[in-house]
Amino acid sequence: MNKVLSALESIGPQRYRESHGLWYEDFEAGDTYEHRPGRTITEADNIWQSLINQNNHPLHIDNEYGKTTEFKRPLVSSLVTFSMVGGLSLAGTSARGVANLGWEHIRLVAPVFVGDTIYAESTVLSKRASKSRPHQGIVTVETRGVKSDGTVFMTCQRSFLVPLKASIDTPSGAFNSDEDC
Repeated sequence: MNKVLSALESIGPQRYRESHGLWYEDFEAGDTYEHRPGRTITEADNIWQSLINQNNHPLHIDNEYGKTTEFKRPLVSSLVTFSMVGGLSLAGTSARGVANLGWEHIRLVAPVFVGDTIYAESTVLSKRASKSRPHQGIVTVETRGVKSDGTVFMTCQRSFLVPLKASIDTPSGAFNSDEDC
């Protein structure tokens, strides 16, 4: 069975509006989304974001230091790759989300270097109705960062709150993370 998740909503004869993200009903446990396009990491990405994040470890920003390590060059900071994988996976998972509920089981399993092209893919692990917000549900995915050669370099689980399609015209009220998590 081929499931079509359209990115366009018809709003009139031969007129369409881009749809940003998925509804709760669109998610099914076991579905895997390959997020495209990928992203080739540049030296500027690594240095700027490392320094913005106050990560001044020389392994990420000093070419001469990098030459003295087992890698023989600087590593891309995991803060850089983590945020890029999060961004790459957004449109296919939580772009319509109401709230990000958190990450768990973050694993950094292979190095990433400047010049690597990375992709993300997410598998839906579970979904359930929100206990306190009747027009929303909680979806949990496992997201993997994958290099262009197929090497998985990062995995994590993430949960987010997403509206039900039936709730388009229903106000959602205030978010209470203590009741939903």
